[in-house]
Amino acid sequence: MALAKDETDRDRESTRGLSSIVILWIRRTDELWTSRQTRLDILSPETRARKFFSNDLPMNALSLVKELIKIESPSNISNVAVSNFLQQELEHIGFAVERLEYLDVNEVRKVSLVGKKGTGTGGLAYFAHSDTVPAETWHSSEHGPFAPAIVEQKLYGRGSCDMKGSIACMISAAREMDESQLQEPLYIAITADEEVGYLGAKQVAAESGYYREMVEAETPAIIGEPTLLEVVHAHKGSYGFRVTSRGRAAHSSTSEGINANLAMIPFLLEMKAIHEETETSQQWHDARFDPPTVSWNIGINDHTPAVNVTPPQSVCTVYFRPMPEQDPEILMQRAETAALNLGLEFEAFRHGLPFFTEPDSPFVRQATELAGHQKSRTVSYGTDGGVLEELKHKVVLGPGSIAQAHTADEWITLKQLTAGTEMYAKFIRHYCGTQAS
Repeated sequence: MALAKDETDRDRESTRGLSSIVILWIRRTDELWTSRQTRLDILSPETRARKFFSNDLPMNALSLVKELIKIESPSNISNVAVSNFLQQELEHIGFAVERLEYLDVNEVRKVSLVGKKGTGTGGLAYFAHSDTVPAETWHSSEHGPFAPAIVEQKLYGRGSCDMKGSIACMISAAREMDESQLQEPLYIAITADEEVGYLGAKQVAAESGYYREMVEAETPAIIGEPTLLEVVHAHKGSYGFRVTSRGRAAHSSTSEGINANLAMIPFLLEMKAIHEETETSQQWHDARFDPPTVSWNIGINDHTPAVNVTPPQSVCTVYFRPMPEQDPEILMQRAETAALNLGLEFEAFRHGLPFFTEPDSPFVRQATELAGHQKSRTVSYGTDGGVLEELKHKVVLGPGSIAQAHTADEWITLKQLTAGTEMYAKFIRHYCGTQAS
């Protein structure tokens, strides 16, 4: 992960040429919102949205992301409230919106949105997610994770970096483009449950009519995850499994129990062997990534509440990140065979494939030029892009640093919000062919 110093240095490079007047305008606009937002905070998200969008004050990314942070949307609760808020905003600025819903494994309702502004096909697509990771701990006692606060030119709050700041930048850029100016359409997709398996994106890929338009027209796409506004052409995939050994609980002083850990031990030895193989074998290395390995991560827990209880269960989890041109099913099959041979339960999860767009392709070259960089790069985390494999032309590009995502003091710089809005506006003008009014 980049250090804070790297963030500052790259911010300076990314925002070179941006006028300080723009930043001052953002600060002044935010001040105009302050008293109004204080009154809105006590209202429901839906009522707040109606009042928020009915005013005549200019809205910018900072104003919008602060509202989004206030609406809690970690993956373990519903994202209906924040989705309702975002749907009203998209419709308010001229988008027709598809709404897709499902119940997750805990019977919690989740919502994904796919909006289209303009007519025809082609243009540009943008993908983001409205869920965040939980905020069980937070660095400040003065303001909580859902009370946005600006300190030393940084906006703190859960989701500020990953990735409500990016959503705010794109919506703010799209807001400035009248439909009559668009020669080709702009699509904005905001999915649910990215943080727990890309579930919303999977539903979008399977059911959205607008997504089918994008695929058929080979629409270029941006996944707006935090990259410090550098173009990313590839990332790793997300695979894993859970293996369970069953025993019988009893007081450990008796012979009545069956210790589930004993059957798990030989399986763990095989998992350790696979770990060592993936660390040393070139079959599982790719020097284009850092680290260049699949990061075979082993977890173990018997969930036994006391030391004098014979463990009735033992659970091993493995999570790993395959890279392009590797076959993760080789490792999955090897692990499953080992588990079944030992009489253990095996549950696989395949969250997302590796993402790869040829760095020398016309789209990546053009995106890199628009972003003001010499070349694109790779990252080791995953995104919705891993399940949007039908989209041929896609990159990851968004404000903020992955080093700040999921942290107890998550933040994004105000400079990145400014630069992100300008960057997305540039892409819209280029790919949607905006005309002079």
